Amino acid sequence: MDKKTGLDKIDQKILEILQVEGRISYQKLSEQVNLTPRPCQERVRRLEAIGVIAGDKAVIKPPQAERSIIVLAQIALTDHARSQAPFEAEMRSNESVLDCWLVSGTFDFLVRLACRDLEEYRELANAWLVSNRFKIEKIVTTTELQVIKRSG
Repeated sequence: MDKKTGLDKIDQKILEILQVEGRISYQKLSEQVNLTPRPCQERVRRLEAIGVIAGDKAVIKPPQAERSIIVLAQIALTDHARSQAPFEAEMRSNESVLDCWLVSGTFDFLVRLACRDLEEYRELANAWLVSNRFKIEKIVTTTELQVIKRSG
């Protein structure tokens, strides 16, 4: 047992499997960690109770024809006091925004978007740039070419 985390090898193996296959059945999980289903389920529930497992989610891959361009945009605001709250609200409500993080450094936000094509992204970025609500200083964009690794 790891003294720092209080997790034994079976707990760690359960976590490794759940990170890859979050929707695995307790039966299949128990087979992979050499336990019967009931003790395996109890371990998962204990890991949830102590906060090691914070939740599970489905990682959705947009249909290729619908949203085939993934864009990472670094965004800097000029007036945080007035524009941060409306910008965050826009990020939460915009269906093209997959993920958004407030970050430190040269930029304020890192935004991951899914768009049909680069024209859709250009229109979206231009609308944000001209908006008086957001007061965006600059947007630097990178387009995703290939996923090498994506965690859940």
